[in-house]
Amino acid sequence: MSYRPPVRDYAFLLRDVLELERYANLPAFADASMDTVDQIIEEAARFTGEVLAPLNSVGDTEGCRWSPDFTVATPTGFKDAYDQLVAGGWPALGADPAYGGQGLPYVVSLAFSEMSSAANMAFSMYPGLTHGAYSAILAGGDQAQKDLYLPKLASFQWGGTMNLTEPHCGTDLGLLRTKAVPQGDGSYKISGQKIWISGGEQDLTENIVHLVLARIEGAPAGTRGISLFIVPKFIPDADGNPGQRNAVKCLGLEEKMGIHGNATCVISHEEATGWLIGEENRGLTIMFVMMNEARLGVGMQGIAQAEAAYQAAATFARERLQGRSLTGPKNPDGPADPIIVHPDVRRMLMDSRAIIEGGRAFLFWTALHGDLAQASPDEAVRQKGHDYMALMTPVLKGFLTDRGFSVCSDAMQVHGGAGYTEHLPVSQYLRDVRIALIYEGTNGVQALDLVGRKLAADGGRGVTTFFAEFDAFVADNQADEALKPFTEGLARGKAELQEATLWLMQNGIANPDNAGAASTDYMHLFGLVALAYMWGLMAKAAQAKIAAGATDAIYQEKLSVGRYYMARVLPETAGRLAKLKAGADTLMALPAEAF
Repeated sequence: MSYRPPVRDYAFLLRDVLELERYANLPAFADASMDTVDQIIEEAARFTGEVLAPLNSVGDTEGCRWSPDFTVATPTGFKDAYDQLVAGGWPALGADPAYGGQGLPYVVSLAFSEMSSAANMAFSMYPGLTHGAYSAILAGGDQAQKDLYLPKLASFQWGGTMNLTEPHCGTDLGLLRTKAVPQGDGSYKISGQKIWISGGEQDLTENIVHLVLARIEGAPAGTRGISLFIVPKFIPDADGNPGQRNAVKCLGLEEKMGIHGNATCVISHEEATGWLIGEENRGLTIMFVMMNEARLGVGMQGIAQAEAAYQAAATFARERLQGRSLTGPKNPDGPADPIIVHPDVRRMLMDSRAIIEGGRAFLFWTALHGDLAQASPDEAVRQKGHDYMALMTPVLKGFLTDRGFSVCSDAMQVHGGAGYTEHLPVSQYLRDVRIALIYEGTNGVQALDLVGRKLAADGGRGVTTFFAEFDAFVADNQADEALKPFTEGLARGKAELQEATLWLMQNGIANPDNAGAASTDYMHLFGLVALAYMWGLMAKAAQAKIAAGATDAIYQEKLSVGRYYMARVLPETAGRLAKLKAGADTLMALPAEAF
């Protein structure tokens, strides 16, 4: 089966839950009426479903091809699809109008990003990284750099990458060795090797803008001495067009488990010409703009691949005949019943749907707060938006990719042996999504970031505000009988999350290993409770539509899936809390040589 973008779900979230039109008075939302948004989503669904999705298996089968002249050819059809992407104006949805963008809120462009990733994850990584490079230059570049590079990046006429990892250092960027030597004319010579560079070389764009972390001669050791540089594949000429070839080479491609259609490159900078972005030794500050955007994008990839895998599994379960229902034949005229009648198959499908729809709501809700952090005239709203973006980013990346992988694994299980073969698409979804748990900071690193930095930031202001939102929702809706499963479940979950937070405060400082040992369980506990809140918001919106006479089946479906989440998924919080409070002693007891 082919992927079908969940258009109705986007409309439900943006119109009924987030009530996007409430913000129409803000300039950033002025062009985001729901009529306009509906049209964008419908056309995006057509493009991603009809153009990108058919190329997903092509990219997986063919992969990218490296040539000895240091060039890379992308899979058959990718170049034509990329040209259609650019011609359709899709790259410009959320970009600044000053640089050729449409200036729509991020929460709107996120819908297109999810559809694109679900249809073809490997393809969607090329424009995704380009937008990250755009955002980093927008945040840290000088005006001349913005004027030169941003229009080309906003339109995706030029591609973008981020060059962080080196053969000897990944997460610990303080160990990097790539050096930058000033030339006296404002430029630098960049020398060093970078690995695992997604889209580092490709045949889709006329130029590639590499953002490279390097250390200027004499800079302090560690992360305090890292600077960020623009290193284009072709140095722009006086008219801003690709000119002289820079000393940047792709030395080869990685052989990978998945995302075969995306070129994962070894990049060599051989005294390549680059230009400093921002201040010396402040490169990580700017690069984190790109990295944080990428982490939200990776969380989205977890949901996107889960959606595609769920759709495949649900179709298979409705059509595959195997065995009889425990309560009597449901297909008496056939040789067997479809496997969707079996409770354990239903369990996997319902688990998947509860995570996907709750996770999507969490992504969109956070993205809206990110938009308001930039667009609201109210300082308190802006502060809350910034607090939530910082607090939620590691949860969205870590929790949603962990659970997205589980959904893809369950989708394979629903398919049985057929899913383990390459005849059906689910094996590709499982292989492709696995990288999402690793890149842009492994999920263990995300969990440590959450408990080590994000919880305590600004005196715990962000998490305190989030807890207060839970309390307000419960207080405002506890008298509504229809919402009782949601208010009662959220109240229990919040109490467990608060208990876990207090335990970390009391035990993590005394023994930092306690915080490290608890971090992944805490991240999952946080994610489970956050999704409970999202299901509460969705249930309230659905119940209001039903009370007003709406007959669209989606509203009853939301209530049914939400009740399932509260009854059968949310109770995982108790186990996470118990494991968290067990501390680090048993985990750290064995000496290293015993492993």
